[in-house]
Amino acid sequence: MSYRLLLVDDEPLARERLKRMLDEHQDFRLAGEQGDGQSALDWLQHHEADVVLLDIQMPGLDGLATAARIQELPNPPLVIFCTAYDEHALEAFGVNAIDYLLKPVRREDLARALGRASQRLPELENLDVVTAADGAAARTHLSARTHQGLVLIPVEEVFYFVADQKYVNVVHSRGETLIDDSLRQLEDEFGPQFVRVHRSALVSRQRIVRLDAQNGGGHKVFLRGLDDGISVSRRHLADVRKVMKSL
Repeated sequence: MSYRLLLVDDEPLARERLKRMLDEHQDFRLAGEQGDGQSALDWLQHHEADVVLLDIQMPGLDGLATAARIQELPNPPLVIFCTAYDEHALEAFGVNAIDYLLKPVRREDLARALGRASQRLPELENLDVVTAADGAAARTHLSARTHQGLVLIPVEEVFYFVADQKYVNVVHSRGETLIDDSLRQLEDEFGPQFVRVHRSALVSRQRIVRLDAQNGGGHKVFLRGLDDGISVSRRHLADVRKVMKSL
């Protein structure tokens, strides 16, 4: 299957470089290219795209405003930002971007982003958009500033959250990262995707594979991709069992 891609960047040389890199991805076909946000929106009124590669710093309507307008379309394409600046990352995921690539875009980063799009596009045909408890769209990524700079963690890659004093430790497929969000905030936002297993931990529902009683008493839940189980308190055992029945 070939997905239609719209490339939006005000720099012709940047568009040409990305077009050469896109030639390596047979699953994606360049359906159009535009040099500014308003032109991209006008193009989308008359053509279809599955993915938009979108610059942020552009004259006129910038990439963030363009992405917000794209989300208002009946069937909005997925947005992948390509930009020279990392300070817009938090705003980018506020408009449901699925990835954020820094220029000069590396081949492996583009491949990762397109691979994520390939996974998401079939799901969008069958699943409703996950929403937060207040009805707003839940974030697709979490962010944290570390000594290595800004770290972005796709929510779909999270195994579990565990409270760690003033912070929450996110255990994900690429390691562990401390974030400022509280466990309560995360539970309110991602309730449909995670279940509380004890006072200090939320685990990914889709990663649960089994619930085991322990020889010394108590229970542990085991997640796909992790060897060690996570303790389940008696207070939350019924909730976990309910989730297990729905899997």
